[in-house]
Amino acid sequence: MPDGPSGAAPRPTSLGDSLVPGWDGDDDLLPPSDWGRRPGQRRTTTVWLFALFIAVLAAGNAWLADRLTAEAFLAWATIFTAISLQALPFLVFGVALSAALTAFVPPSFWQRAVPRNSAMAVPVAGAAGAVLPGCECASVPVAGGLIRRGVAPAAALTFLLAAPAINPVVLVATAVAFPNSPEMVAARFVASLTAAVAVGWLWARFGRGEWLRMPRSDHAPGASKWRVFADSMRHDIMHAGGYLVVGGLAAATLNVVVPREWVSAVADVPLLAVLVLSLLAILLSICSEADAFVAASLSAFSPTAQLAFLVVGPMVDLKLIALQAGTFGWGFVRRFVPLTLLFTVVSSLVVGGVLL
Repeated sequence: MPDGPSGAAPRPTSLGDSLVPGWDGDDDLLPPSDWGRRPGQRRTTTVWLFALFIAVLAAGNAWLADRLTAEAFLAWATIFTAISLQALPFLVFGVALSAALTAFVPPSFWQRAVPRNSAMAVPVAGAAGAVLPGCECASVPVAGGLIRRGVAPAAALTFLLAAPAINPVVLVATAVAFPNSPEMVAARFVASLTAAVAVGWLWARFGRGEWLRMPRSDHAPGASKWRVFADSMRHDIMHAGGYLVVGGLAAATLNVVVPREWVSAVADVPLLAVLVLSLLAILLSICSEADAFVAASLSAFSPTAQLAFLVVGPMVDLKLIALQAGTFGWGFVRRFVPLTLLFTVVSSLVVGGVLL
């Protein structure tokens, strides 16, 4: 290969040229991976894909223009927006608290604060739920943070169930919604805590590690606490936020699809009324800080049925199921949700029959 004016080998015109005698093996002489393509080939492909996306949106808008103003769609959009706006602040609060637990609280603290005996750790975690002023959207990331810090899964799951149901904000809201029924506040506290502790004890006894996808921390060794906090919060808010949207979409859709007259028709059948309001609580997915006012408006139903609505909702609803699936996996959800639903309904029936 002849030398160029500067004495260096000229840039080969192909990879085959680089194999001829005299090539000095310098990698800088290899052509770039996109060498030889037309200059704007990749850029043109992106433009065409974007143009196709715009065309699909335009066609969809033209087809749905008359349907977007329908009353059902407006109701769906209103419900979805309300669920999202209610839940998002508490989700952010829970994610921030979870990130703070991960970054700033050493594992040794949890080893001292939470009893090692699962039988004792579960009620302690349930009682600790009374101090977190947040809804179910906040409890999921916090429970994940507790597991990452070495807390037994049964205790963390008990906290997940109890926190949105017995915290001070929820109890005060219940007292305001039922001003002439202070026994409803006591019944909600007792039934919710009983169900949470019972589920925690049962999980501690029969739960298996492979059923629960443990939340992992992927931080680099030696990273600063603030870096760990920022990384944890960014990861959790993006991960949990997506599942919150999915749960909100499902809840809004079912709110519109389920006819109201179906609900009213069963109000006079005691056991059926409890089951219907339990199902309604799951479908509506109302934030626990606001569900007492909805329960109070269901005056056609018995107090025990209203209690079931208040106990089931914060522990089993669509957006909570979606958040649990995103954090702990669907294998966990398939086992944990039916177990929780069973104990919340039974606890509501027993406590409602005694206190109401």
